[in-house]
Amino acid sequence: MRLAVDHTTHYRFSAPVSRGLQRLRLTPKTSAGQSIAQWAITLEGARREVEYDDENANHVTLIAFEPGVTEVTIRCEGVVDTNDKAGIVGHHAGYLPIWHFRQQTDLTAAGPRVRALLAGLGGRQDTLERLHTLSALVRGNVDYASGHTDATTTAEGVLAAGRGVCQDHAHVFISAARALGIPARYVSGYLMMTDRTEQDAGHAWAEAMVEGLGWVGFDVSNGISPDPHYVRVATGRDYRDAAPITGIRYGAHDETMHVKLAVAQQRVEQ
Repeated sequence: MRLAVDHTTHYRFSAPVSRGLQRLRLTPKTSAGQSIAQWAITLEGARREVEYDDENANHVTLIAFEPGVTEVTIRCEGVVDTNDKAGIVGHHAGYLPIWHFRQQTDLTAAGPRVRALLAGLGGRQDTLERLHTLSALVRGNVDYASGHTDATTTAEGVLAAGRGVCQDHAHVFISAARALGIPARYVSGYLMMTDRTEQDAGHAWAEAMVEGLGWVGFDVSNGISPDPHYVRVATGRDYRDAAPITGIRYGAHDETMHVKLAVAQQRVEQ
C-alpha cells in the first residue's frame, strides 16, 4: 500500500519570540514493512540547525526559530510504501540494549492499578498470546475518550481515570509488559483511517519483544496489530522519547497551535 502523508503544525505566539529551539521526530523510519518513497520537511519562521539519528534510531531535525518571529509553520509531506507483516517489525535496531526497554519510566511506572490489571491475565499462555490478552485487558479497562489526560499522565493515572487516548493505552500496555519482564516500547506515527482522510493528530501504539519474532506491534486503541495502514515514525521508552515535536522558547507567554493532518492511500501506477 502506498500512503501519502501531509502534516502541518502551525504556531502563533502572543508576542515576538526572541529565541526558540525544537526537536522534530517527524521523519518515518525505514524498517520491516515500510520504505520511504519520498519525504520532505519545510519550515516558515524557522531554520534547520542540524540533523542526526538519536539513540533509538529516530531521525531528528533540530530547528531554531527566526529571532522575533510571531508565527512558525512546520510541514511534512511524503509518500511511504507499506506491506503487511502482521505487526512484526523484527530484529532490534538502534544503539540501546534490549534490557533498556525493560526499565520503567516516570510515565510507565507500575503501581497497584497496573498489578491489579495483570491479575486478570489468564494462566498458561505463550508470550505472544499473553500480550494479545494484555492488549484486550487494557482496552477493556480504559475507554477511548479525549480530554481526560495529557502528556504528563502516568499509566497509573490513566487506569485511575478509566479513560484516555492512544498515547495512554500505549503507556499502560508498556507498563504492564515491563512488569512481566517483557521489553516494550512506545511508537509514534500515522494511521490511515478508513472513514476519513483529515485527522486531528497522529497515532501511537506499543511494541513488545517476543522471542523468535523480535519486536511486535500492538495497537491497543484499535485492538489489532499494525497493518499496512500504519506508518512508524519514532520509538522510545515512552512518549517523551518519541514525541513528534519538543522544544523551548523565550519571549512569548502564550501560544496557539493548529495541526492539519491528512493520510490517504495513493494510487501506484503500474
